[in-house]
Amino acid sequence: MLARVQSAHLLGIEPYAIEVEVDIAQRGLPHFNIVGLPDTAVKESRDRIKAAFKNTGFPFPIKQITVNLAPADLRKEGSSFDLPIAMGILAAEGHIPKEALKDFLIVGELSLEGKVRGIKGTLCIASKLKDSEIKKIIIPKSNAYEAGVVKDVEAYPVENLTEAVEFLRGEKIIKPFKTEINFYDDTDHYEDLADVKGQFQAKRALEIAAAGGHNIIFIGPPGSGKSMLARRLPGILPPITVDEAIETTKIHSVAGLIPDGKGLITTRPFRSPHHSSSDVSLIGGGQIPKPGEVSLAHNGVLFLDELPEFKRNVLEVLRQPLEDGFVTVARSYATVQFPSRFLLVAAMNPCPCGHYGDTLKPCTCTPQMIIRYRSRVSGPLLDRIDIHIEVPRVNYQELKNDTPSESSRSVRERVIKARQIQLKRFKDEGIYCNAHMKTRHLRKFCRIDEDCHKLMQSAMEKLGLSARAHTKIIKVARTIADLEGSENIKSQHIAEAIHYRSLERLSFNV
Repeated sequence: MLARVQSAHLLGIEPYAIEVEVDIAQRGLPHFNIVGLPDTAVKESRDRIKAAFKNTGFPFPIKQITVNLAPADLRKEGSSFDLPIAMGILAAEGHIPKEALKDFLIVGELSLEGKVRGIKGTLCIASKLKDSEIKKIIIPKSNAYEAGVVKDVEAYPVENLTEAVEFLRGEKIIKPFKTEINFYDDTDHYEDLADVKGQFQAKRALEIAAAGGHNIIFIGPPGSGKSMLARRLPGILPPITVDEAIETTKIHSVAGLIPDGKGLITTRPFRSPHHSSSDVSLIGGGQIPKPGEVSLAHNGVLFLDELPEFKRNVLEVLRQPLEDGFVTVARSYATVQFPSRFLLVAAMNPCPCGHYGDTLKPCTCTPQMIIRYRSRVSGPLLDRIDIHIEVPRVNYQELKNDTPSESSRSVRERVIKARQIQLKRFKDEGIYCNAHMKTRHLRKFCRIDEDCHKLMQSAMEKLGLSARAHTKIIKVARTIADLEGSENIKSQHIAEAIHYRSLERLSFNV
């Protein structure tokens, strides 16, 4: 007897339809074979299914069982095929009507006692059904909140093998699960910018970074507040949209990082990997490609503290996501792409001891030590960071000042207004903020007068700026103008943007 069950397999965050074909024959010695390029986890499903049948009271056929996962030339990984294979065996044996399987896509892992365990990437699979003929999916109960997010798709959560069989037989009614999506004011979820004493210039730079989506690096001595500022950036970014939330949740779903009882990630992610991280953990990859920190920070913030302490090869892999907004992981059997459009915030000391330029503590480093320390971060990577800002030591008078400074909520209001100007400007361009502008956008939206040209020429000659740095300054100036509500970029906007290239200025003082 032959039975067919529809299932799915993830390659990166992209699901592919898989047809599980189960053939059971009487003749010959009994065996249970799974073909169609299964990995070890898929092959091991034989033992899980046998034990699940025994412990739930279903008779396991002592016959020739052949399971084919089609298309056979696509490598299959993971444990999500346990439940569809089990349903195929039961249907081939006549315990489930074959017609009942036609309308469903089935995924799920089986425990030895027959419980249906959660899998990764349920949201990605359910989202794919919106464009297919099948609109119903049987999923593990623990994945219900993810799948229930998708409109026009009916998600039926099951707790165990028996419940799945009874549902397909029509003996038990399971209502499709729908997740309530609530987007609330998430300002209180983040730490407040008002907690940072002093550092008015750094706060201004942070506001510009948030308004235009610009990457930013803080340079200053230990304890000056670089990390405090970085951790408050998500609180002044515009609220995450529904489309951004779904896209972000897909990546976290594939990584298995969705909290229990939560369907969508409704706040912008903030990722802060340690400087001992490997290039694979940062960029993604592995034998089975998985998203790295840059993808988990998609639509949010990636914070790299102590930037020069990261290994050189680890930092160099950041170039592609910073430039393209995605990561490509190539393997012999497939090439996987993960989205990684994040806002980079980095922090570093000005020298190995951390006190170069400090007004209170003398620097003990030689010029060669300082140059060697800064050279750990390559010029091409620094060129891709729009704003370089010095964060000096906070003096005692600023620390004892109890006058409340501006809150994240009020700064965010200005950021949202600037972003709305950009959304209107780029509505037909396929981009959403100034940092993502290409050359054609600069020509169209960033025209500058003769005074601005003279200022830029002087800065490039004195600081030795690259062509990319020139472009970054124009983009930042465009954001400063947007924050002021100015249609045109003026010389004061260019001057302020040039000021946010601290590392170029510092390099001339060593």
